[in-house]
Amino acid sequence: MEMSAAMFARVSFYPTLLYNVLMEKASARNWYDRIDEHVILGALPFRSQANDLIAKENMKAVVSMNEDYELTAFSNNTEKWNKLGIEFLQLATTDIFESPNQEKLFRGVEFMNKFLPLQQRIGGLSTSLLPDNVGSVYVHCKAGRTRSATLVGCYLMMKNGWTPDQAVDHMRQCRPHILLHTKQWDALRLFYTNNVQAKS
Repeated sequence: MEMSAAMFARVSFYPTLLYNVLMEKASARNWYDRIDEHVILGALPFRSQANDLIAKENMKAVVSMNEDYELTAFSNNTEKWNKLGIEFLQLATTDIFESPNQEKLFRGVEFMNKFLPLQQRIGGLSTSLLPDNVGSVYVHCKAGRTRSATLVGCYLMMKNGWTPDQAVDHMRQCRPHILLHTKQWDALRLFYTNNVQAKS
């Protein structure tokens, strides 16, 4: 089942990416949406968008939930982002059928925390104390609906002490077309129990 799921995700990547491009042009969907003053949730950032994101959105870092093959043709890898002065974290997760595991979700939130102003940093996470890299983090998968929304939900829960429902409600207000299935909801609830509820 795992092999067939991964294969299906790979085969459907280009058709569904094209669908995302068309939907952005034909509907009210945005390619990306700001979730709070420091986090942007979006679809795959094309290389042609990189400089605009840096200039317009004060983007300092990118978190990708994509597998390597999803980045190869149109987006940047670590080396290419670093050349632009952008910190990059890849938390590869198979599209459609999988949710990021708890270790990846925690690593993602810890990474995002580095770019918050010192007074807004999430307590209990190991992080750089340098204040000079404060800015926006662009969190993405292919469409910015499922894998990346799961991570952003975890960030919102840890930063604000929110429940999974509160985090998802907020994301839906900012980006109405996010799409979480049972696995993603399960991941959010487990993360909440282990990292938010346990510390309150």
